[in-house]
Amino acid sequence: QAHLVESGGGLVQAGGSLRLSCTASGLTFDDYHMGWFRQAPGKEREGVGCIRWNGEVIWYANAVKGRFTISRDNAKNILYLQMNTLKPEDTAMYYCAAGRVVACTPPYYNYWGQGTQVTVSS
Repeated sequence: QAHLVESGGGLVQAGGSLRLSCTASGLTFDDYHMGWFRQAPGKEREGVGCIRWNGEVIWYANAVKGRFTISRDNAKNILYLQMNTLKPEDTAMYYCAAGRVVACTPPYYNYWGQGTQVTVSS
């Protein structure tokens, strides 16, 4: 049974940084493309950034380009999201997900974590 666990969220002031981690178990990590998604209250879940099994970045949302960096360590089964220059509009629940399609929209991802909350104060 695939299991994804996010960590690293929290409360940060605007302009600050956070690094999210997603630890995977129960699946062959490097068989899967991985993604970070977020959902703010009252909004749909949206893609933030996605990465191929081999570490090649698939896509970033325009809103985070130049500020967020997705990466993975296949030896440790961990996905990362480095978030810099955070803005209040980045406030959301952040989820990691695993899928086999080269895409960055939620329907293409099969396994999901429970999420970690990121709150950015102004």
